[in-house]
Amino acid sequence: MSNPATTTSDDSIRVVVSEDSYLLREGLVQALSDGPRVEVVAAAADFDAALEAVERTSPDVVVTDIRMPPSQTDEGIRLSARLAETHPDVGVVVLSQHAHLNYARTLFETPGSRRGYILKDRVADKTYLLDAVTSVARGIPILDPRVVEMLVAPSSAPDTAVGRLTGREREILALIASGATNGMIAQELVLTTRAVEKHVNSIFGKLDLPDGVDHNRRVLAALAFATNEA
Repeated sequence: MSNPATTTSDDSIRVVVSEDSYLLREGLVQALSDGPRVEVVAAAADFDAALEAVERTSPDVVVTDIRMPPSQTDEGIRLSARLAETHPDVGVVVLSQHAHLNYARTLFETPGSRRGYILKDRVADKTYLLDAVTSVARGIPILDPRVVEMLVAPSSAPDTAVGRLTGREREILALIASGATNGMIAQELVLTTRAVEKHVNSIFGKLDLPDGVDHNRRVLAALAFATNEA
């Protein structure tokens, strides 16, 4: 499938795929094209080609490998940062072979909420991939829960920001890391939603998370919990 569609219906999600591996790129194009409301409008094999494709097709979301030519280091993260400046309405879903804390943090510190970070082996699960793209297109950031699982440390040192949280705050932070909403946390801990909101705001303050979109702060809080540092 080397010629992605270039026309879309009004309510479809337009996607650019950026991946240097031919086989994986074609697999992504096929998997995404099978979605009922997703159309792949371009496929690129490197950083520059991805930028050109965005300029040419005006997609809703870019699905990109974290490492591509020319340097094979952090092109996906740099692509996200560039698009935040030039095309702030374009969402970015970064695919990574391994869980990289610094890259994930940089991604979600980008202004706006249309960002996702998922592990590459998730590509085999077409439903998960399509759900991630759809969520990001709607402005809901996605952090693969398996990234949190892979990063979780066994304890929390008292001299870290996470270590200075109260017992209740750590309880709530753990639920945030699991993807729970404030309403779900309130139900789990038998608290009012307002009480949970106060705890969550206190957690954000103690972790020194930047003001901005609440969804992004929740993702950054989950990363802080996973690594017991902030």
